[in-house]
Amino acid sequence: MYEFRTLKNGARCVVNEIPDRDSISIGIWLNVGARYEPKALGGVSHFLEHLLFKGTKKRSNEDIKEAIEGRGGAMNGFTSEEFTCYLVKVLNRDMDTALDILSDMVLNAKLAPEDIKKERTVIKEEIKLYMDLPNHHVHDLLMELLWPDQPLGRNLAGTAETVSSMERKDIVRYKERYYNPANIVISASGNLVADEFFASCEKYLNKARPGQKASYKEASEAQVKPKLKVLSKNTEQAHLAIGLRAFGRNDPDRYSLTLLNIILGGNMSSRLFRELREKRGLAYEINTHTKKLNDTGAFLVSAGLDNKNVIRSTELIMKELRKIKEKTVGKDEFERAREFYKGQLLLGLEDTLDQMLWMGEHLSAEGKIPTPQAVVAEIEKIDPDDVKRVAKRVLGDLRLNMAVIGTTDEAEEKRISEVLHI
Repeated sequence: MYEFRTLKNGARCVVNEIPDRDSISIGIWLNVGARYEPKALGGVSHFLEHLLFKGTKKRSNEDIKEAIEGRGGAMNGFTSEEFTCYLVKVLNRDMDTALDILSDMVLNAKLAPEDIKKERTVIKEEIKLYMDLPNHHVHDLLMELLWPDQPLGRNLAGTAETVSSMERKDIVRYKERYYNPANIVISASGNLVADEFFASCEKYLNKARPGQKASYKEASEAQVKPKLKVLSKNTEQAHLAIGLRAFGRNDPDRYSLTLLNIILGGNMSSRLFRELREKRGLAYEINTHTKKLNDTGAFLVSAGLDNKNVIRSTELIMKELRKIKEKTVGKDEFERAREFYKGQLLLGLEDTLDQMLWMGEHLSAEGKIPTPQAVVAEIEKIDPDDVKRVAKRVLGDLRLNMAVIGTTDEAEEKRISEVLHI
């Protein structure tokens, strides 16, 4: 299913041939993201991602866009805590062109002073935009509680201060340090021939000079009591986010945690959705999800609701989190969650872009790629007792963190603290 090749300079490549598709999706992944940044350069990974689309030594910004979009394709990039990815989705006829452009961006970005000046303003406006969106900003506050005074607790885009003070030499130095073959994975999926793709990779990336593999400081997770952060703001709707640190992406309990997530808030059949939205009408948005990083992770709850319903909703959420630790999930509910997990896994990998993202992230983070069938086999081994055990492992009151943005006053904050056992 997956074919691998390591280039002469150490960059790793993976291909999944899907002949019955019209498209090809290609991503160049860098094993570096926000958690690798020193505090003074907070947001440099994201800043650099923006700049790579502004042109190279032989292509302007317009040349790059027209070469992909003018042939019916699309391109994008994203930055996370642990990765930066540059990607394209094109018709299969344009594989070589797409890889040529992506590799040129990654290896030969111009990083012109005038582009840095313009993009600095753009990113500062982006930061302001998300701070004005309470459903987004509440998660920034939660990350600060989960991982205080460390990169994982900082905004991926940095702050207005770090973005303003960043100089071109800082960005260039960061790129030279991390954008080397030891940190590069090239992932491709769709209607292509693996050997031809590997030959193109060798052709376009062979000039990349070997370098050192990126490293980061492991997350610190000391916490002795629950924590609450309330940002009082005159909003039409309150937004709350609850987070409990979990474990890394390779932990043996990772699939059990995903089943726990589905049961509690992962779909419209989940406990929190039924309890808060369908039964009581307290919230429009209520869900849970998991965050899986190399050495740590989190179980997260999000809700958007009327300001007057924050306390009651918090009580109900905490009741469900505590109940699932004590009472084993019933067989029917468990089987529905397991079938949902399996179905969403397989349906989520039908597109060439999703396949590329699956391969690129796993190979970058783990050095190997599980097949969907292998994951399904692991899911089949889980039973309700595993879910209960993981709930006890993760959902302890002392590990709990909560952030709220809304009109919550001091009296309400005190009541929430009581619910959280602070």
